[in-house]
Amino acid sequence: MTHNKIFLTLAIALLVGCGDDITDLGTDPDQSDFEWNLPPGFPTPKVPKDNPMSAAKVELGRRLFYDTRLSGNQTQSCATCHDPKRAFTEALVVSEGSTGDHTPRNSMSLANAAYNSTYTWMNPNLATLESQFPIPMFGELPTELGLTGLEEVLFKRLRETSIYPPLFAAAYPELADPYSTRTIIFALASFVRTMISGNSPYDRYVRGGENDAISESAKRGEALFFTEKVECFHCHGTFNVGAGVTWEGQEFIENAFFNTGLYNVDGNGAYPADNPGIVEFTGMRRDDGKFRVPTLRNIRQTGPYLHDGSAATLEDVIAIYAAGGRNITEGPNAGDGRANFKKDGFITGFDLTAQETADLIAFLDSLTDEEFLNNPALSDPFK
Repeated sequence: MTHNKIFLTLAIALLVGCGDDITDLGTDPDQSDFEWNLPPGFPTPKVPKDNPMSAAKVELGRRLFYDTRLSGNQTQSCATCHDPKRAFTEALVVSEGSTGDHTPRNSMSLANAAYNSTYTWMNPNLATLESQFPIPMFGELPTELGLTGLEEVLFKRLRETSIYPPLFAAAYPELADPYSTRTIIFALASFVRTMISGNSPYDRYVRGGENDAISESAKRGEALFFTEKVECFHCHGTFNVGAGVTWEGQEFIENAFFNTGLYNVDGNGAYPADNPGIVEFTGMRRDDGKFRVPTLRNIRQTGPYLHDGSAATLEDVIAIYAAGGRNITEGPNAGDGRANFKKDGFITGFDLTAQETADLIAFLDSLTDEEFLNNPALSDPFK
């Protein structure tokens, strides 16, 4: 069993076998005091029936998200790898865990995670935030927050503060003892669902009334983005400027995983062994190199780019797509990704002038949502 499959098994075990004898945790969804503050035109996020939203759970989750008590050695929090100023990503190529382990992949943005149909770069089986959170908390290959075997220690840490007892009591008034892995995970998931980004200059321009919200260069870049010449919109065409989105009442969920020709290490379409793509879960060789399409919202803040952080700048990313893939000429990952026969059919390459490249980047920059990056409701409550 591979390490990612071990993580999935652990996630399911933690959520199903946590010892709680009730199905729902928190406010009755019909009686909830929580109100979505959604941008115009955004649908209502899908919320699991067993974890209805409540203001108290969101506030508890906000505290937990920024608290280093949630790592075994108390050196890291969720925010260590998900900084709000960086659209809840980090500046590292790949994340470093609390014990020094490095993950094989780059930290993904949590902006609009409420709308994701799957979570993480290459796991098609994680369909809710509740199923994803145990991975950084309890995974050991690699270790991130390092809480495995320290659950009771964590509960003790939280109980002994002056902060958490009233927060847990308010979030889970129906529980005599509200401290469990499940209540913690459900509160964290509730908070992350409030990380909604939809008021960038481009949003204000598209909604009408603010024609000057973006530059003329960005307008040219938008037109280019939605052409068959560069094909960007095929994978980044939803309201989230990404793929694999879902919401309340949606029936159809689109494909979220694509091979973009970044590698071809064996000349037969393979990617590096520590980042093979969703083939690790499906077992089908056609899924070599397929990774989740990230949102392009706030993309300027989220570099370095790609699933393994191997592109330093937006210019680097555009150059890879312009070439129809990436040709690595030396080293352990040498191979011509342009010739990877498993790459998506839209990755064919294109020619851009210097001005067109600048226009495309201007458009991407117009997706930066300063209101989201500076939202006090999403900020560190300990500062």
